[in-house]
Amino acid sequence: TFPMKLWLLVNSPCVLSVRWDARGEGLFIDQGLFEQELLGVGPGAAGEEELFKTKNFGSIVRQLNLYGFHKLTVSPVSSAAGSRPRSTTAGGDISYPDGPLHHFWNPHFRYGRPDLLVKIKRLTKANKEKLDAGLEVTSRLPDDFQQ
Repeated sequence: TFPMKLWLLVNSPCVLSVRWDARGEGLFIDQGLFEQELLGVGPGAAGEEELFKTKNFGSIVRQLNLYGFHKLTVSPVSSAAGSRPRSTTAGGDISYPDGPLHHFWNPHFRYGRPDLLVKIKRLTKANKEKLDAGLEVTSRLPDDFQQ
C-alpha cells in the first residue's frame, strides 16, 4: 500500500529525499530530489526500479491527500531540524538546493510506530461515510509488520 511504501522510504538510510521531521511526527519530502531519486525524472535519475507508477510529483501529493496526509507550512526553523530524529548529520544538512521542501503530517504516521499504519485509510466514498458515521475503518498490515 502507499502508506507502507512511504514508511519503508522514510526509514531507509539509502533514500535522501524523504525524511522524518525533528519530532518524528511528520515527514519532509524534497521535491527535486524525490523526482530524481524515486520518480526517475531529470539528470542523475536512477529510474531502474519503478516504485510509484508515475513520474508526476503532483500524483504523489494526491496520494498523500487521499490517505489523509495534510501539508504543513515549512518554516526555516522546522526544516533546519528535518533530519531523522535519532541522528543528526555532521554537516548539519540544512540546505536543500534541489527544490521545494514539503512537510506532510498524518496522526497515524509516527517514527517508530509501524503498528499505527493500519489506521491510515484511503479516503474512498465508502470509508468517508464510515468515518462520518463514527465507525472505525481499518486494514491489515502485511505479515512482516504484525506484532
